[in-house]
Order: sequence, then structure tokens, then C-alpha cells
Amino acid sequence: MTSTIRIAAALLIGNDGQTLLVRKRGTQAFMQPGGKIDAGEQPAEALARELHEELNLRINPEDALYLGHFSAPAANEPGFTVHAELFQVRIDVPVTPAAEIEEVRWIDPAGDGGLPLAPLTRDLILPFYRASLPA
Repeated sequence: MTSTIRIAAALLIGNDGQTLLVRKRGTQAFMQPGGKIDAGEQPAEALARELHEELNLRINPEDALYLGHFSAPAANEPGFTVHAELFQVRIDVPVTPAAEIEEVRWIDPAGDGGLPLAPLTRDLILPFYRASLPA
């Protein structure tokens, strides 16, 4: 049986349609910002807390648009599966890496920005975002 990690993740979108990815300290893969949902915490509340901790970004949980549930192998924990509650968040303010985040990158969702991506981001979230864009 694989172990699971429950997270809230953000499809953070800037005014230009680019999306923000983060890389945790000591890891290679870029992924959506967000993090583990604490016991008794609502996913949108967890997302708001994590975005503040990781990026000094303050959002109203009610402004996060729920996109759905996505699952994929965890990028940094072998044998684990990530179960993500994904929310779309549009921002027009700068973000700065904090806590365990070492690097942030805005990428064009049409590609991978030349970055190594976490399975959840590469296989599910970016294709989902691409499919939602006007042709």
C-alpha cells in the first residue's frame, strides 16, 4: 500500500497568464506552491497559510477557485502519492521565496520552462491548465 500525502496546491496565475512554480530547498523538481493540509483544516485555509509561509503571499481563502482533486506520485518522497486539492489563484503582486522554498519561477504554461517538474505538475496540472486556455 502506498502512503498518501494530502496537500492544497495553487495554480498561481499572473496577469500575463504565466504560472508560478516553486522548488524546495535541497530538491530538484519544480511544483505548484502549497503544502500539507493539517488535521481539521479546510483545504483553502491550508492553501492560504502555505502561500503566506512559502511566498509571503496573502490571499483570502474565499478568492481561491477550486479546480478539483489530482493525484500523482510524490516528487520528493519515494513510495508516496500526493493527493492535491487544486485551487486557481490569480495574483498581480510580487512573491518572494520563504520558509523551505529555494527558488520561484514564472513559466509559460504552454511548455515546461526548461525545468525538471514534479509528476503532479508535469502530468496533470499543466495539461489541465493548457486545456482551459482559449485556443
